[in-house]
Amino acid sequence: MFNAWIDGRLNATLAVAGIVTVLACSPGKADTPPTSQLASTQGLAAHASATLTPGTPGTPVRVYKDADCGCCKAWVQHMKDNGFQVTAIDEPARVLDSIKTAHGITQATASCHTAEVGKYVIEGHVPADLVEKLLQEHPADVVGLTVPGMVTGSPGMEGGTPEHYTVLAMMRDGTTRPYAER
Repeated sequence: MFNAWIDGRLNATLAVAGIVTVLACSPGKADTPPTSQLASTQGLAAHASATLTPGTPGTPVRVYKDADCGCCKAWVQHMKDNGFQVTAIDEPARVLDSIKTAHGITQATASCHTAEVGKYVIEGHVPADLVEKLLQEHPADVVGLTVPGMVTGSPGMEGGTPEHYTVLAMMRDGTTRPYAER
């Protein structure tokens, strides 16, 4: 389980590539009312195995997030602004942890929200153009993309001095590799 979820907000420390990153989501207004559709293991398994049709913007994106996380809301808006059809689903921490686990997200690849698009998982503040690129390329060995932690300057984390970051491809064999530099 991810012990990073405290009091319904992500506020913890994760080790990412040997560097400690402090995560803190800003409170924000919920996009959708909380659901309990994934509360059971059966519901989670059915939901995690659901696939959406891959494509370019206009493609459905399902985002699982904390209701109080402002940066998650900002990333959802970034995706909408880039033409994706986004459904944001607010879930309690224990369900978010289960969703991450079901998608193979580890502490090293984790961020505050998890999205499903096509047959891929998108973890954290991945830029919309890279999601589109992934959908167009359809790499068979990639299960998703991640921007681990909370990188200033990534979509939804604007403000302050932007940091250089690497978007990682999460591979079928459980490893990661660089996908893009920003």
